[in-house]
Amino acid sequence: MAPRLIVVLLGKQGAGKGTQCASLSEQYNIPHVSTGDILRAAVREGTPLGLQVKSVLDAGDLVSDDLVVALVKERFAQPDAQRGALLDGFPRTIGQATALDAMLADEPVSICINLDVPTTLVVERLSRRRVCQECGAIYRADEPAGASGTCEKCGGDVIQRADDQPEAIQQRLDAYERDTAPLLDYYAAKNLVVTVDGSQSVEAVGAEVSKALAGRGLV
Repeated sequence: MAPRLIVVLLGKQGAGKGTQCASLSEQYNIPHVSTGDILRAAVREGTPLGLQVKSVLDAGDLVSDDLVVALVKERFAQPDAQRGALLDGFPRTIGQATALDAMLADEPVSICINLDVPTTLVVERLSRRRVCQECGAIYRADEPAGASGTCEKCGGDVIQRADDQPEAIQQRLDAYERDTAPLLDYYAAKNLVVTVDGSQSVEAVGAEVSKALAGRGLV
């Protein structure tokens, strides 16, 4: 059996990680593992870990690294993740990265794709981003679903998230530079980083990511 393909996608919020993960998931038949989706699903389903997450969020606190890692570990145990996973929003800190390495043991991270996008473009993208509350589908404000508020995929409500408001965007970008950007050095030391210009079209970015995977013999 081929080793699991574990792809870590890094980049500022709005760099296009979720969009690329959705495309790559379909192309390579491995799941898009989004920390946000996992947290929301666990709370919605009322799992033991989900109840812990809910109590933390209800108290207005941040979910601890230990709890996030436990949720990811649970997700990795599911059948569809046996071939690999596309990690979006995890790891977010050096602590989470070392925990991921320990979790994977003899199946380490295969590659780290860094989607590099100028901050001005990120702010523009996030300001016009709309998201389905039910399935997480992403739209632009000027697309039909974004304008109508109804998801084309599941019929759910399409909204502008609170953290896509201008002040929240800057706070998230500051947090990225402080907590997540250091992961580039962490993975570069393992010779795993490939940087892709994320300001290109979705198709062009996807082609470069696929080329990077093929270039390292991963697909």
